[in-house]
Amino acid sequence: MPLDVAVQMDPIEAINIAGDSTFALMLEAQRRGHRLRYYTPDSLSLSGEKLTAMTRAVTVRDEKGDHFTAGDAEKTDLSTMDVVLLRQDPPFDMHYVTTTHLLERIHPKTLVVNDPASVRNAPEKMFVMEFPQLMPPTLITRDRAEIEIFRKTHGDIVMKPLYGNGGAAVFKVSWKDPNFGSLYDLFRATWREPWVCQAFLPKVSEGDKRIILVDGAAAGAVNRVPAENDIRSNMVRGGAAMPTDLTPREKEICATIGPHLKARGLIFVGIDVIDGHLTEINVTSPTGLRAIKRLGGPDLAAAIWDVIEAKRAARGATDASPAPKAKLPLA
Repeated sequence: MPLDVAVQMDPIEAINIAGDSTFALMLEAQRRGHRLRYYTPDSLSLSGEKLTAMTRAVTVRDEKGDHFTAGDAEKTDLSTMDVVLLRQDPPFDMHYVTTTHLLERIHPKTLVVNDPASVRNAPEKMFVMEFPQLMPPTLITRDRAEIEIFRKTHGDIVMKPLYGNGGAAVFKVSWKDPNFGSLYDLFRATWREPWVCQAFLPKVSEGDKRIILVDGAAAGAVNRVPAENDIRSNMVRGGAAMPTDLTPREKEICATIGPHLKARGLIFVGIDVIDGHLTEINVTSPTGLRAIKRLGGPDLAAAIWDVIEAKRAARGATDASPAPKAKLPLA
């Protein structure tokens, strides 16, 4: 059955369709006959119990420079939609958190992907701390003395904002780096939150693997190799996408975290693994679908929609089931 699908995302005219996973999901939804609407999160409004957004009917095409046609904006009750894709990019700030509170009002009657409460409660660099046995040594703090101890213990480290994204403000700092004091002052003046310190993994030069899990199961991967003289492998920072397979260690990581993702309603998740160490669990707006398919891997947009359709069908069957008959008291 065709579904009514609303996509909460960044302005569609500005996306790079060659690497945009949201666009891949929209193309697949349209291919299956689902009806698409699009809106940006700043148009959300909650009045009483009704959550609305100014949505536009949209069709998409895999043509650079002419990738969509959108209708006029209409005030839409989001509870009338079958599915809402929560797909705007981070930063994961209070604006983002507020959208999860708003979307929670309609979920799960309207299936929100990913589950908004779980997105809120599982920010990428915090959720991962539930699995310290899979990670490199990691410290989350603003305390300079704690960072100094961590540096002395582990030598070279990486510092990054707790709620950063896309490789922005990721720095490698050595034990005796003369820039550390200035960098510490910069971080402290820029972010109110703690930041993440991790032991530096030299094999990042061989790649930072993005593994996609669909409903808790490993489904595909791409190896992102940093540009020369850069530790950041993010493709938006110049990282090169390479085909890859999963190692036994990476399969172990996926098997460990997979049930937790499924239980939280996190259907589309991208994890980052460097040299057998889990570094992040990305649940807000994961990427990688188009790169994996382009390199000869599976079409994961199709796999994600298979899960969404199954969950909607199960929900529909539940809604259609007759209410249990009340038991009459015994005479």
